[in-house]
Amino acid sequence: MERDIIIIGGGPAGLTAAIYTSRARYNTLVLEEKSIGGQIIITTEIENYPGFPKGILGPELAMLMEEQARKFGTEISYESVQKIDIDTKTIYTDQNKYTCKALIIATGATPSKLKLPKEEELTGRGISYCATCDGAFFKDQIVAVIGGGNTAVEEALFLTNFAKKVYLIHRRDKLRAEKCLQERIFANEKIEVIWNSIVHSIEGENTLTGINIKNKISGEITHLPLDGLFIFVGYTPKTDFIKDIIELDENGYIKVNEKKQTNIPWIFAAGDCVSKPYKQIATAVGDGCSAALSAIAYLEGY
Repeated sequence: MERDIIIIGGGPAGLTAAIYTSRARYNTLVLEEKSIGGQIIITTEIENYPGFPKGILGPELAMLMEEQARKFGTEISYESVQKIDIDTKTIYTDQNKYTCKALIIATGATPSKLKLPKEEELTGRGISYCATCDGAFFKDQIVAVIGGGNTAVEEALFLTNFAKKVYLIHRRDKLRAEKCLQERIFANEKIEVIWNSIVHSIEGENTLTGINIKNKISGEITHLPLDGLFIFVGYTPKTDFIKDIIELDENGYIKVNEKKQTNIPWIFAAGDCVSKPYKQIATAVGDGCSAALSAIAYLEGY
């Protein structure tokens, strides 16, 4: 099955690219592994995306992006890409194989893990990477959030809608989150920040019962009883399936030039899977636009 342009990933970058390529009348297929919208579908209220002064819910923004892409003729299929043959321009999924003239990779990134014993086995049993998904299960309970960036702070604030106590544990002595979010954290009586600390170990058998925290300055280890643990310590790019054919940086992110072109001339990349300093919805959308325009220019020979 041949398409003009295939886009791997249905998040903001992928959907933006699809809007541009479909509107330019190129036969466009978006291959999405799980859910259209990527990370934004697990985001509560988005306040910093232009055009929505009152804010917008992540799932709602994803739905609008999808609707706009489909309006111009984008085809969306839920399939997992397994490998790419760069010689024949063939994309192999778990269901089909496709050929294309240009490819845009917009696979995004997944939440990083602490890589501690019991983390895997207690995931879904007290440990979570999505407060929006699982917060309601912890009504009137005690939870902790690990991290100090925007996501960690936003999710800690969201959890106060359910939990009676929220600890925010950060390995430094100040947060990286935007000042307006920090102001909300410090003003919320349900939230207590634990500074200069990391998770030393996780406790619990069938369910999480608590964690042991190590103070990075004193070295002291203290036990913190918990019902829930939410981990937001960064992201890992979803690039394993291309690591042998696309040039990646030392952290696994795709290297691109100013045109969002990879080391393979007909393959472009956009969004959180790309090596860049800032990862926001707005930057992902910009990447998607650039990658689409560059793919169109490639196909048209200029």
